[in-house]
Amino acid sequence: MRRLLDLVYPLITLAVILAAWHYAVVLLEMPDYVLPGPMAVLRALVAGFADGTIWRHIGYTLYATLVGYLIGSVLALLLGALLAESRTFEKFVYPVLVAVQATPKVALAPLILVWFGFGVASKIVLVVLICFFPLFVNTIVGIRRVDPDLIDACKAFSASRWYLFRHVKLPAAAGDIFAGLQIGISLALIGTVVGELVSSEAGLGYLIGSSAVNMNVSTMFAAVMLLAVIGIAGTETVRLLHRKVVFWEAERAERSRTAAQT
Repeated sequence: MRRLLDLVYPLITLAVILAAWHYAVVLLEMPDYVLPGPMAVLRALVAGFADGTIWRHIGYTLYATLVGYLIGSVLALLLGALLAESRTFEKFVYPVLVAVQATPKVALAPLILVWFGFGVASKIVLVVLICFFPLFVNTIVGIRRVDPDLIDACKAFSASRWYLFRHVKLPAAAGDIFAGLQIGISLALIGTVVGELVSSEAGLGYLIGSSAVNMNVSTMFAAVMLLAVIGIAGTETVRLLHRKVVFWEAERAERSRTAAQT
């Protein structure tokens, strides 16, 4: 019942927003080139899916987002674990990574286009740069805040460093890692769209930019809504994986909720 209500509540909010949007357009007599109504956006979506143009743009955006997200996440996990385990490595690498993170990625986009071209490779690189740092920081924080008494207890039984990392530190940091993954999936989509808006051959960001030139606001709204759907789907997928992989957190929360109710 709780899961059903969790689904119903946002649907009610969405219905209210759509109704308010529709009546605002009708009552204020807004032209489509300023603010199209929900039905105009729906017609643009149906037409785009029917002639196959939107499918190509969705595939391009999804490919760049997922590939860049996977590469950035793997690099963040590896470097985060290395820095968490080695203070010496941290002194060499961490200041450089902070400098790269502090640089606005929009400012780097033209350089990335020059180096990697106008194809999908430049979008993947931009996504890697944008989604890397949240998971990188969360990995370091999660590994380093493991209970030192637990580590000392394992060392007392001659546990190896690899055993400690795999069976103690990594499970303890899993919640922080998945939090970084959840932030990263949203940033990855932003990075793809930024790259497509700067210069691209396809993608939903490219579709928004080309529609703006033609003043086709209905198609722009349709592309933005598709991006929102992709973002929600990606976030919910990571949340589902979080509940399945870090299952002990859900069990602990359920026990706490039951104790509070009693």
